[in-house]
Amino acid sequence: MSFAPKDIADITVQLGRTPRGVLEVANRCSCGKPTVVATSPALPDGEPFPTHFYLTCANLNSMIGTLEASGLMKEYEERLVSDKDFAEKYEKAHIDYLTRRDKHGVVEEIKEISAGGMPHRVKCLHALVAHSLAVGPGINPVGDDALVRLGNWATKTCVKEDQ
Repeated sequence: MSFAPKDIADITVQLGRTPRGVLEVANRCSCGKPTVVATSPALPDGEPFPTHFYLTCANLNSMIGTLEASGLMKEYEERLVSDKDFAEKYEKAHIDYLTRRDKHGVVEEIKEISAGGMPHRVKCLHALVAHSLAVGPGINPVGDDALVRLGNWATKTCVKEDQ
C-alpha cells in the first residue's frame, strides 16, 4: 500500500500531530482510513525510530490501552515463560519485524531492537497489534491474540473524525 495526501491529513487528525517518516499505509480500517503506517527506521531529522509499524487509529489505541490496563501484559509475559511454542513464535515475530524494517535501511543504533518488547518481553500491545494488522494473522502471536480479544474492533472504532 502507498499513501495519498488525504491519508496524511487523516493520520494528522488521528494522532493530533503531523506524522513523521511515513513510508506507506500498512493497514486500513473497513471505513477506509489508515489504521497502521509503516515508518522509516530513521526519521527525516536522522533520529532512529524502531517502531516500523505504528498504530494511528486513536479509538483502537484507546481500546488497546484498556487491554493493557487489564493486566493482560503480565499474562503474556507468563505465557512466554511457560509456553515454548508461543515463545518461539514470538521470537519469529521479532525476526519478521526486523526483516521488514531493514528493507528500508539499517540503522545501527536500533539494529536488533524491534518493538513492543519483542522477543523476550511484552511491553506495548499497540506496537504488537500494529504488526499483526500490517502483516496479517499468523506472524505475531501476541498481536493476533489481542485482536481476537478486541472482537470486531473496526465496527467499534469508526467515527467521523472530520466533525
